[in-house]
Amino acid sequence: MSHSIHNVSRRQFLQGAAGLSLGLALPAFGARIEAGPGKAGMMVGEAAFEPNAFLRIGVDNSVTVISKHLEMGQGTYTGLATLVAEELDAAWSQVKVEGAPADAKRYNNLFWGPAQGTGGSTAMANSWEQMRKAGAAARAMLVNAAAKRWSVPAGEITVRDGLIQHAPSRRSAGFGEMAVAAGAEAVPASVTLKDPRDFRLIGRQAPRKDSAAKTNGTAQFTQDLHLPDMLVAVVAHPPRFGATVKSVDAKAARAVKGVVDVVTIPTGVAVLARTTWSARKGRDALKVDWDESAAFRLGSDEILARYRDLARTPGLVARKEGDVGAALAGARKVITADYDFPYLAHAAMEPMNCVVQRTAAGVEVWNGEQLHTGDQHALAALFGVAVDDVNIHMLYAGGSFGRRACKDSDYVREAASIVKAAGTQAPVKLVWFREDDMRAGYYRPLFHHRLEAAVDEGGRIVAWRHRLVGQSIIKGSPFESFLIKDGIDAVSVEGAATLPYAIPHLQVELHTPSDINVPVLWWRSVGSTHTAYSTETFLDRLAASAGQDPVALRLHLLEKHPRHAAVLRLAADKAGWGTPLAAGKPGERRGRGVAVHESFHSFVAQVAEVTVAADGSVKVDRIVAAVDCGVAINPDNVRAQVEGSVAFALSAALHGEITLQEGRVVQSNFHDYAPLRLNEMPRVEVHIVPSAANPTGIGEPGVPPVAPAVANAIAAATGTWLTRLPFNADALKA
Repeated sequence: MSHSIHNVSRRQFLQGAAGLSLGLALPAFGARIEAGPGKAGMMVGEAAFEPNAFLRIGVDNSVTVISKHLEMGQGTYTGLATLVAEELDAAWSQVKVEGAPADAKRYNNLFWGPAQGTGGSTAMANSWEQMRKAGAAARAMLVNAAAKRWSVPAGEITVRDGLIQHAPSRRSAGFGEMAVAAGAEAVPASVTLKDPRDFRLIGRQAPRKDSAAKTNGTAQFTQDLHLPDMLVAVVAHPPRFGATVKSVDAKAARAVKGVVDVVTIPTGVAVLARTTWSARKGRDALKVDWDESAAFRLGSDEILARYRDLARTPGLVARKEGDVGAALAGARKVITADYDFPYLAHAAMEPMNCVVQRTAAGVEVWNGEQLHTGDQHALAALFGVAVDDVNIHMLYAGGSFGRRACKDSDYVREAASIVKAAGTQAPVKLVWFREDDMRAGYYRPLFHHRLEAAVDEGGRIVAWRHRLVGQSIIKGSPFESFLIKDGIDAVSVEGAATLPYAIPHLQVELHTPSDINVPVLWWRSVGSTHTAYSTETFLDRLAASAGQDPVALRLHLLEKHPRHAAVLRLAADKAGWGTPLAAGKPGERRGRGVAVHESFHSFVAQVAEVTVAADGSVKVDRIVAAVDCGVAINPDNVRAQVEGSVAFALSAALHGEITLQEGRVVQSNFHDYAPLRLNEMPRVEVHIVPSAANPTGIGEPGVPPVAPAVANAIAAATGTWLTRLPFNADALKA
């Protein structure tokens, strides 16, 4: 059977072939499974389709899993299919996956309330029981149908690899043979899930469901989409955030062969053409006069100077234990460090793009859709239609790292604004080039941290004060009501306010400037991208000042956090912590460093080995990672995610920096915002802690420990503590 994934629209989904279709309303873990009036629907045209369907079994013996989550390279389709197939006892080869339509009533993220979307490393965690129950219910109905047809007790029937069998009578049938009969069975009010000892797919190697299509070119991304009469739009954006169009001379643009129209929209000027190249040539021929009276004009250095001043003053208290002020004032020794973190672009391999069409029935949207509900509501408001009349077709996405889940629906709204301004009913594909993507904003925020710690005569850390200054990501997002409390953005301080180390006097404070108008957004592992670095490198600095082993110090401070301690011990053991490194070439300095961090309820420890050359250049030789993410549904995918996290994090640590000069973004493409090169990629070993706990996130937790582990290894090799990212080779010259 085919392993390919076919993404369908809601209408196509409703028009599926005859068979068993399960509509499972599973609003929360452990909830009752329901499907309309107690019957599953036979899929004959649009006849008895039941809502909230996660599974369809066809008379052709196919098993189709409906994924409510976006596949953007992180393995979601394979993971969700594994959960269903495990409890269904389907053969892996007969399972395929389809992307669900946008419909929060059926496909909401259970961790996000009434919203559908993918992010926060929640796809597997929120679906763990939901999708297994979908498979288990279908299996029970197939068994009941077979028992009635064969006039045998249901308890005597077994299912394995897509085959329903009754051993005593030597009868068997495939799922397809029983699909119609099973569709007439009552949906069980409750199901019994497998004991983990009986898992045959969960926790084992299985080929990814998207690999074949991505290899043979049949996988469809937004850029692959070509619809009848489709136009392509390319936009001239203002050079500064907050600027608007004052006037435009489009004469030269309209003269470009293939250009159809030029329209002014809230975010700039769009050129519509028959081809992408014509649209780009037309865009480049525009003469736009920008109104910059309200534009943001500060540079990165000026922003940091403001932040450093703020960090010397008390902020809003995010966590308070003991009396930090008194402990620092009376300390024998106080160590202070200031950290600077730049803006970072997501720089996914596929820049932002989207296809929008206005029809008599509503609005059709095609894209790698990550925040379904937010985008539906944004477009419904823009066009003045009902939310349910915005139909989103979820395609593959070529990466995201958070960018496609924009809290302002920026590029989706831009595509829709072009359609509205042009007054066309033709589908319009908005195409951003790398330069558009790099300079459009929605970055990981620039942050400044100031840490102070008191150490007593015995080398014990008795006080810790951590002040952070940076923009709020959550402000203005759908998550503001429950992630901002008393002025504290929980995402800004995550990893700092949740510091696991046992320190008697501890205080975390936050300043959130309101006058820095650079668009910011969550970026893979969000607040932990900067808090893990400052806390883990500062802890190593304290260990060095007290002459203590960094691993031993952490273990002592983690006595009440066994899962942190377990991954730390495992990583240290597998890396050979405490054993000497092989000597480098003449002039080279080598070191080993460690970091441990929890994010998205997963625990990751990493040990890095580095070589620092005489000219200060750094080569990361090896990363050893230990991961506790609960049950590893697809262990190979867990390893792949951690390996990818290492490459992603090292790109930022070694090269990543978006800078502003008088409000203009300097970087434009990969020549000045460089990703990690192949020859810079270290050897990566990933060790997974066996666990019976429910799965937690793995798409993001591998990122935070990378940079601090590498920085600590650099400090071990050179004695230099790096407090600014990306790393500065000049500071490391011998």
